[in-house]
Amino acid sequence: MKKTLALLLASASVLTLALTACGGNGTSSGNAASGGVVNVYNWGEYIDMSVLDDFTAETGIKVNYQTYDSNEAMYGKLAGGSGGYDVIIPSDYMIGQMIEEDMLEPLNFDHIPNFQDIDPSLLNPEYDPENLYSVPYMFGILGIIYNPTMVDEGEDMETWDVLWNEKYAGDILMLDNSRDTIGISLKRLGYSYNTTDSAQIEEAVDQLIAQKPLLQAYVMDDIFEKLEGENAAIGVYYYGDYLTMKENNDVLAFALPREGTNRYVDAMCIPKGAENKENAEKFINFMCSTAAGLKNCEETWYSTPLLSVREELGAEVVEDSFAYPDTAFMSEQCETFSCLPAEIRTLYNDQWVRLMNAS
Repeated sequence: MKKTLALLLASASVLTLALTACGGNGTSSGNAASGGVVNVYNWGEYIDMSVLDDFTAETGIKVNYQTYDSNEAMYGKLAGGSGGYDVIIPSDYMIGQMIEEDMLEPLNFDHIPNFQDIDPSLLNPEYDPENLYSVPYMFGILGIIYNPTMVDEGEDMETWDVLWNEKYAGDILMLDNSRDTIGISLKRLGYSYNTTDSAQIEEAVDQLIAQKPLLQAYVMDDIFEKLEGENAAIGVYYYGDYLTMKENNDVLAFALPREGTNRYVDAMCIPKGAENKENAEKFINFMCSTAAGLKNCEETWYSTPLLSVREELGAEVVEDSFAYPDTAFMSEQCETFSCLPAEIRTLYNDQWVRLMNAS
């Protein structure tokens, strides 16, 4: 489970070749010798790149692969069409929104027999109640990643309040997306992630504006370099990524705020109008195989929905209460994002712009 520089460079090379092959925009500009192509759009740092070669070797289907760093960036790329992609991997609330806006194709599960290996607790979720459009890819929780050598001994890290602590001005990293960041402020104030009360949302953004002078930056995947390299003391990110960071800097620690946090599911979907739907379903099925699922889990450290993969993992992994939380943990500490009404999504966008423009 070690990510080496060589592996990352190799992955970058594969990605560069894939982008070149698809003309840089995810469109299918050529066919593999026998199986055609599939154009995949995924989060960064979220796959073992070798599974793409494995898929091609098994099916003859060439994979054109691109990445994004937020649900909102992915949505913006696809709004108005498939964007040339055949498989996308949004988070729960964004899947709900895309279903509502008729942006996803229903799946033919006859082509995805490995779906039977998905943890039943992840089936028929609120965002896709009939499980017509999505297959879980990974799941996890959000928390605070910090460097104990850069914060005061005995500092209370199990609270979102620490992100507003003036002692750490210039050493705090927040997420560069509206739903997570406004959500953190809502939780800190004792509100639900899914509130539709505009006054609560605006209050949360007021608090973020007050916090802004203390921040080093809003980040997404650049948080890896900053925390691993000890260029920041405290950041907000996902538990799977914390485990990856800890491989490269074992002093790093993870804290779960007692005010509560987000538990998310990212799932594989097919955009409306995808040109290679059958190949997309083959890709989704392959990603649900034990071999591919195990590679991805061991590379990214994210929590797998595949029961057969969990059987292959060591006890220290599957017994990790942050990686595979029990029902009590879920009900007491975690809240999932729901798809908000359209007018509240517009409010979020407006409030995010207000935050970004605040001095």
